[in-house]
Amino acid sequence: MKNLTPRITIEGEEVEFISGAMTATGGLTSASLQFRMPIALNKNKQLWNKEVLLFFNNFEGTPLFRGYIKRIKETFNEITVYAQDVLGYMVLAGNADRAVITLTEDINLDGLTVGNAIRKALVLSQLNTRIGTDCIGDTTPSISSSRPPLRGTLSVLDIIKKLLSRAIDDSGVLPRPNIAKLIDDGNKSQLVIELESDLASAETKHTFTEYDNITSLKIINRKVPTIVVVNGKDEVKGTFSHDSAIAAYDRNYLEVSNEALESPAACRDFAQKIFRANLETQFEYGIDTVEGIHLAENDVIRIETDDPQFSGNYRVRGKKIAFTPGGFNIGLNINRKPPTLAEFIKQQDN
Repeated sequence: MKNLTPRITIEGEEVEFISGAMTATGGLTSASLQFRMPIALNKNKQLWNKEVLLFFNNFEGTPLFRGYIKRIKETFNEITVYAQDVLGYMVLAGNADRAVITLTEDINLDGLTVGNAIRKALVLSQLNTRIGTDCIGDTTPSISSSRPPLRGTLSVLDIIKKLLSRAIDDSGVLPRPNIAKLIDDGNKSQLVIELESDLASAETKHTFTEYDNITSLKIINRKVPTIVVVNGKDEVKGTFSHDSAIAAYDRNYLEVSNEALESPAACRDFAQKIFRANLETQFEYGIDTVEGIHLAENDVIRIETDDPQFSGNYRVRGKKIAFTPGGFNIGLNINRKPPTLAEFIKQQDN
């Protein structure tokens, strides 16, 4: 892996760089690329909004990052370029205004599946010229965007989040949400929908061991919601609380909605599942490594250590790659269990 050579192009022209970093946090937040260039290459304002591609070898036609320059910082002998992928473009729409559309009784997303509704929202906002929907697919299970119908002036990103949060696969032990993420087809960034991977059955993309390719391990202790309120259909509501967890972790509230639930008992049962899933995802892990540069959000990896507590399958949540023309290192953010609907709803915007 170390023989890969990073390269950057701006509008198709390869440029010299000193160092850089790419950060992708997942969860429908924009990935970013920051890199330093010699001052002689400064084109000043002409660089704004230009397309930037990051590759890690000379034979790949698909970039690891595709985005647009949003800011430039100049010093005495170099400039720093800041770029975001098309999810960032979805928020800013290339200028200071958020990408929004107004949904009415005449112009709306009614009667469409979630995948088709998102595709239409991107067309209405004219963002489909930047964000491809050829591979978008649909949610599992497939549901209608009409229950309840979306109305008013909404950001495109909020529309996507609202629609995805309605589709929950409850066929397994833990509820699993559908996610949206970007893939690159070699010509454009494509938005795709997929179900959160199941650690027990998903293909393992890479194996890491503490002696071969892990240079450090970090543990992040997340707040566990101990009182979960679930709002169902037509003002139906159910609450689950856990006395022992409250004593151990304090009173942490979380409120979510699931329109598929029609009784207080169903809401309480779903709230219990959310509590258990969040308890199992209390710890997220970060590893530093020199392998796995092409791992993506929702990929499953395996960690092998002498301590059985940390060995097993994990899901990739995000990554950060620091690089120079001669090498790189990778930080991966991973967790063990599927994020719940609650975690999906609570994720932050760009």
